[in-house]
Order: sequence, then C-alpha cells, then structure tokens
Amino acid sequence: MTDDAPSVTTALASLLERTIVRAEGWLPFDRFMTLALYAPGLGYYANDGRKFGAMPSSGSDFVTAPEMSPLFGRTLAVQLAEALERTVTDELWEFGAGTGALAKELLAALPVRHYRIVEVSAALRARQQEALAAHGERVQWVSQLPERFSGVIVGNEVLDAVPVKLIARKGGVWHERGVSTGFAWADRPTALRPPVQIEGDHDYVTEIHPMAEAFIRTLAERLERGAAFFIDYGFPEAEYYHPQRSAGTLMCHRAHMADADPLSGIGLKDITAHVNFTGIALAAQEAGLKTLGYATQGRFLVNCGLVQRLEDATLADRAAALRLMAEHEMGELFKVLALHKGAYWDAVGFREGDRSHTL
Repeated sequence: MTDDAPSVTTALASLLERTIVRAEGWLPFDRFMTLALYAPGLGYYANDGRKFGAMPSSGSDFVTAPEMSPLFGRTLAVQLAEALERTVTDELWEFGAGTGALAKELLAALPVRHYRIVEVSAALRARQQEALAAHGERVQWVSQLPERFSGVIVGNEVLDAVPVKLIARKGGVWHERGVSTGFAWADRPTALRPPVQIEGDHDYVTEIHPMAEAFIRTLAERLERGAAFFIDYGFPEAEYYHPQRSAGTLMCHRAHMADADPLSGIGLKDITAHVNFTGIALAAQEAGLKTLGYATQGRFLVNCGLVQRLEDATLADRAAALRLMAEHEMGELFKVLALHKGAYWDAVGFREGDRSHTL
C-alpha cells in the first residue's frame, strides 16, 4: 500500500458506513465484500497497493502461481494451444490478469492474434499495460465481455475473489450474515440454504456463490465457440459442505499472512472464499457449457509436461515448480476446471487423474 494508505482506508470505511446506514443499518456480506474489494479507487483491488509478489518485503500480500514460477504459464500454454486448435479460435481471453506475469508467458508461447484482458481494476490495468507494453496491439483491455465472442478463456485465482453470501445455522435456524454499523456481524433469518443438506444440528457457517454462478452463466450465454480454464483453490460440493467444515472457508490475506476477519483492515487485505466447483460446473451446464475436465493443479501440470521442463531448469525454478505440484503446497488444494462449447476432445491436461466424476 502507498503512503496514503490511512486516507484510503478511512475513505473506504466512511463509504461503507454510509452505505450501511442507507441500507437501514444492515448490509449483506456479499455487498460489503464487493465494496471492500472493488469500490473505485478505494477497494483492495482498486487502490494502488502492491498485492502480488513473492515476498512480504516487496510490500505484497500474497503470491500466485505465475509470480512463483514462469514454468506455470509455459506449461499451461500447452493446454491452451491445444484448446485454440481444437476450438478453431485465435483469441485468448484472460480474466483478472494480476501483474501481467501469466500473460507475459502465454504471449511468448502462443501465436494468438488477440490477447484480451478483462480487468475491472484501473490500478492493475495500468500495471499490466506497463508489463506487456512490448506486445503492442496484440494485447487489448476491456472492462466486460462482448455480447458474443469466440475464444479460449483462462482465469487464474479469479473465482475466489467473487463476492459470496454468508449464511449461518444457529440453533437449527438459518440466517444470512451481514454487517451492521460499526462493522459488526449481524444475522437475520433467511430462506437461503446451502445446495445440500448439512448433516447434524450443530452451528454451522458457510458460503453460497450466486455471483460466481451468475458470472459463469453469462460467460456460457455469450461464448459461441471455445473453452474456459479456471484455476483456483476449492472443492467439489460434497467436500465444500462437509459437516465438519463448520466455520466456512472465508479468508483474508495481508503481508503473506492469513486471518479470518474481513471486518478489520478494510481495503488493506484480500478477502476470498474457496470455490464450490460443483456449483460452477452445474451453472455452466445449465447455460450450455459442458465440462471438459476437472483435476488437481498438480496432476494437470504433470499431464501438460511440467516434469520434463524441470530437466533444464535452475535449482530455484525447480523448487518453485515443486510447490506448484506438491500435495502439501498448491498441487492438491488448487484445481483446474475446464469448460467448453463445441465438440468434445480428450484434453491433454486431464488424460490422467480426471476427477469430473466427483463434481
């Protein structure tokens, strides 16, 4: 965060307080999360904070796979090249391109005519434009999808940043969790429910994802031909709503440390929730997309040839790549969900270890 961080935080807090007052003292959490992350010029992703980086000393809050190792993008390019060929498209679309690190590797590896970045953050867009200036007019930025388009889509750690609704079962009664004045939790009885029955009668807090599912439906309706690859941390529905996962998955990240309190440090830290990949796949299917594959990130990268790339890699690159694949690091928690419209093909990233049957 820049030197004006206190003023940004104060302005964002003031905006949120006014919004809560206008909402008669109670704001549903998804609305709170939207403003905390995306309020123009103030929200976490809309202000000038560093956010992405390998080490806390850089002023960053977390590291993503493209910043961890260039081998991530180069290996992912194998699958994307196949998808471009099989869907007979020549446009690559990236949602939420972060620092531009992934785009840089994909542009070097793929002969795409147009690389379009959908970015809602003006601050991040400026950073991406600086990082990708050498690619000239091949790269274009848009703030939203066109009504109709064809191409291959990639979204790395995008779905986890889509605002979620919080619901809590207390004493056997379901409530929607919101935020009251003074930034305190406040619950109201609700008809909202998780998509599956939660066994037991113990208190239980979890998330539901109507905004992410609506995003996928819009994508499905507008995509005429192509494929989409979403890489993120999350679970299939049966694991997501396991009776023992009683505190939900909501998490915040700042200075490479995690906490579970989104009501403090507003605007200074990321707020995320794990992805319910079953819900995403069902929303896609209902809107006309089919599942091409679903696998752990580790298995997907191995299928795409990451191990072979390590033969000529430096020791540092090998160590970083192992973090991408190892089960106790990113390899198991992170998943890759691929969707497509058009003819099915046996995609290289899912030829071994496909878990589509678990969705």
